[in-house]
Amino acid sequence: MVDRIKHDAPVLVIGLGRFGAATAGQLDRLGREVLVVDTSEALVSKWSERVTHAVQADARSLEALQQIGAQDFSIAVCATGSSVEASVLIVANLVDLKIQQIWAKAISKSHGKILERIGANHVIYPEAEAGERVAHLVSGRMLDFIEFDDDFALVKMYPPKAIRGLNLVDSAVRRKYNVTVVGVKSPGQPFTYATAETVVSNHDLIIVSGAEADIERFAALGS
Repeated sequence: MVDRIKHDAPVLVIGLGRFGAATAGQLDRLGREVLVVDTSEALVSKWSERVTHAVQADARSLEALQQIGAQDFSIAVCATGSSVEASVLIVANLVDLKIQQIWAKAISKSHGKILERIGANHVIYPEAEAGERVAHLVSGRMLDFIEFDDDFALVKMYPPKAIRGLNLVDSAVRRKYNVTVVGVKSPGQPFTYATAETVVSNHDLIIVSGAEADIERFAALGS
């Protein structure tokens, strides 16, 4: 039986490129203990003041990882993606160190498949995911877009004209458009969960959930 990982467990982040730096920075803001590792002395020096620990080391070497205590971590993020060979070696080392949860950046589907086969629990495709998100946002109808598995999405957007001034029962959003209005934000007010009696006004923002295609059609109703 695998031991459960504590929600606040320290995290090992390898690679301080844009993705690794963003991950380490956000983890630090969330109050997590972070050890960042990079071969660049300049990057390690820069990040030594921003996170709990920063170490210059070559994670392609199993011995180097052992010397910095990588085996004591239950969560590791391999943010090295530009070199397929390097990321494969690093993930293999993390597997050998029996780290329970390994997240790894991939630059292609074939790269990701290799990482999964050698033991990465989670493979991330940041460039592809960012590109898909931008494609949904460029139309200007959506303000934020998060896609989950099976094409399910959660979107922040301006309400289409067809549902403004009506409560959610009368506008029949779910029946007509096959999406759900989850929450509403009125100017100067916090987001509130939507109910059947919630009336959406011209100045509101709404949070909508549903299948990606249905949300696209709903957003296309226009203002």
